[in-house]
Amino acid sequence: MTVQITIPNKRESTDERRLAIALAARALIVEKGFEGLRTRDIAERVGINIATLHYHVPTKKALIQLVAQTIERDFRQQEERRPRKHLPAIERLRIEFDDQRETLVDNPALVVAMSELMQRARRDPDVAQILQPLYDSWILQLTDIVTAGRADGSFRPDIDPNAAANIIAGAIGNLWRQQGDCPDNFDNITRELERSLLCPANDNKDPAP
Repeated sequence: MTVQITIPNKRESTDERRLAIALAARALIVEKGFEGLRTRDIAERVGINIATLHYHVPTKKALIQLVAQTIERDFRQQEERRPRKHLPAIERLRIEFDDQRETLVDNPALVVAMSELMQRARRDPDVAQILQPLYDSWILQLTDIVTAGRADGSFRPDIDPNAAANIIAGAIGNLWRQQGDCPDNFDNITRELERSLLCPANDNKDPAP
């Protein structure tokens, strides 16, 4: 997969330059995998020399931290487009599923980049340390949704919110690694996830289509 990126002009701010570096790194991860990530290739794409690149990201770990920050930014912007904290738990869960589906369908490059980083994290403690806060934040968000659903009676009263959150995250993470199954398989799996949470009194209500 070849990723097209737009590089700001030479009079860009420090933030713009760092964003350009992160986007170039993400594009290279998509095209060549984590193992193919080379600082010289990043510098060439951004239109800077190696010294300037190292000024902004002096180490490989700093580069991955910067990439992770832009991924977190993308997720945060997606959430901001659809405010949900004021909604019932079941609606918040459905929006969460919609967000994940949207990313899979409309932003596959982000999915590939994140999947590559997650795979690398299994054998690289530095990458694992960088990604862990992102994952922990997502688990906390899902746990909050399930806790709210249990409290308002829409989800099973005996449900373990943290365990349910990890099941949801695990299922969606697996879908991220199998992009070819989307979107139909994604819809089928998220419907079953929703059914597994519903309180018996509500289990005759059709999950979101």
